Amino acid sequence: MNGYIVVYVTVGSSDEADRLARALVEERLAACVNRIKAVQSIYRWQGRVEQSEEELLIIKTKKELFDRLKTRVQELHSYSVPEIIALPILEGNESYLKWLGEQLLGSD
Repeated sequence: MNGYIVVYVTVGSSDEADRLARALVEERLAACVNRIKAVQSIYRWQGRVEQSEEELLIIKTKKELFDRLKTRVQELHSYSVPEIIALPILEGNESYLKWLGEQLLGSD
C-alpha cells in the first residue's frame, strides 16, 4: 500500500471551490485538486429531501495528512456538515504517485 488517498468534498459555489482548492494546494495538504462543476446532489437534511447544485472537489493527498486536511476544509467550508470522504488509492502510475508525494508536506 502506498499511503495515498483521494478525498471527495462537495461545495456550494464556484468561488468556494476555487478558494478551498487553492488553499489546500498552496498549503501542501493536497498535490492536486480536480473540480467537477454542476453536480446535482439529492440528500436528506433536517427531515426533508433536498436537491442542490454543487461542485465536487477530488483531492489527492496522503493518508498521514488527512486529519490536517479535514480540519482545514472544516475551517474554510461554508457548510455546517461538509462532505469529507477519503478513499485509498490502491494502484497507480508510479511516476504520477512519485510526483504526488513530492508535492505534499513532509516531502522536503
